Amino acid sequence: MNPDIKTEIKNHFDRLAGSREHWTRKNWYYYRSLINLFSFLIPTGKRILEIGCGTGNLLAHLKSKESTGIDISPKMIEIAKKKHPGIKFYEMDADSLKLSEKFDYIIASDLIGFLYDIERAFKEWHKFCNPETKIIITYYNFLWEPVMKLAEKLGLKMPGRVHNWLSVNDVNNFLNLADFEVIKTSGLLIFPKYIPFISNFLNKYVARMPLLGRLCLVNYVVAKPAVKQCGNYAVSIIIAALNERGNVELLLKRIPKLGLDTEIIFIGGNSKDGTNEEIRRMINLYPEKRIKFLLQKGKGKGDAVRLGFENAKGDVLMILDADLSVAPEDLEKFYDAISQGKGEFINGSRLVYTLEHQSMRFFNLVGNKFFSLMFSWLLDIRIKDTLCGTKVLFKKDYEDIKAGRAYFGDFDPFGDFDLLFGATKLNLKITELPVRYYARTYGETNISRWRHGWLLLKMTVFAMNKIKFF
Repeated sequence: MNPDIKTEIKNHFDRLAGSREHWTRKNWYYYRSLINLFSFLIPTGKRILEIGCGTGNLLAHLKSKESTGIDISPKMIEIAKKKHPGIKFYEMDADSLKLSEKFDYIIASDLIGFLYDIERAFKEWHKFCNPETKIIITYYNFLWEPVMKLAEKLGLKMPGRVHNWLSVNDVNNFLNLADFEVIKTSGLLIFPKYIPFISNFLNKYVARMPLLGRLCLVNYVVAKPAVKQCGNYAVSIIIAALNERGNVELLLKRIPKLGLDTEIIFIGGNSKDGTNEEIRRMINLYPEKRIKFLLQKGKGKGDAVRLGFENAKGDVLMILDADLSVAPEDLEKFYDAISQGKGEFINGSRLVYTLEHQSMRFFNLVGNKFFSLMFSWLLDIRIKDTLCGTKVLFKKDYEDIKAGRAYFGDFDPFGDFDLLFGATKLNLKITELPVRYYARTYGETNISRWRHGWLLLKMTVFAMNKIKFF
């Protein structure tokens, strides 16, 4: 960092250290909103590093396993240590950190506007990342620059001396140059001052409407290291089979061997066509394949998939529908995507290639398109097909989804939304993998497009309050 600018910034925050609490109280609504955002984005029990921690108030509100804060201002750090003795604080520069730990989350709130060399700082942060580490950055929307300068002159805002006003594209480009990949971006606070009822309505609902988010005061981005590592993993394939007798043997013949080891877990239900008996026959007929058969006590595909996941031994969990609408051979593509680090949650998409005749009825297609648009807005990522049954994730990530399920509740009988919402809440990188979608050749679908479509719509509305309007 340029010594003159470094000294200027350091002295600036030293001068503000004594009045930081005054400004925090004066703009409590803004700071509380930031705390709520980070609390939503970061699961409990994680190791957190905050760069540019100030007096440590944000870190103190996060339910972490271990917290570390660094700041360029020695006076800020002195106050932080007195206020929050249970947190480790160090005086350091953002682009020359001297730490030995790795962290689950690295956060930087209202920091990058003061950095002399943003790319250098971002590259430095790699030293403290695991492949799964998430970076969360908040920064002022450059459209608000005239308002912020006026607020400073009127004594409504702490003097900031921001050096860099950055657009969303600027920040994303810096992250890309520093070998981070962006998971999602969004906005916060369209009205940063508190007026009872009005502020909460504007910031909770209006600010999160499509397009209006671009006008928010605060932009935030979640990113992860762009690590293209190749691993070799054991795989568990979960197949919920209800009245699918004619497809069982074809599935077994067509499922490829994947990774270090492949186990196939059939979940049987109350089938009327002899599916359960056929699965037991296949276990004897194909002893070389690692086949398990479990009989679910509950109902629905979601319950069946969870039972399979609980009993799976593999590092990677795969869901495959028993109707052969997605080719079992395509599981190789899913394995390659997750094992090569191209995503942490691989979601099949049936809406790219031309659909085989009668594979998806017109109103089913309309419904899928609708939910695609809704979820792209809800999750702040582009997602084209929310209802494809083929989904792949690491078991360790599923365990975290399971641990955080109480946030959403047991609301999804299908399992698709449960996994997508959980992956989003954990900031997993969701990657869509286009697949061909084939017409069923045996049996009838277990999905009622109208009854289940209405249920999916209700679940989407429920999710708005949990994900978008939190």
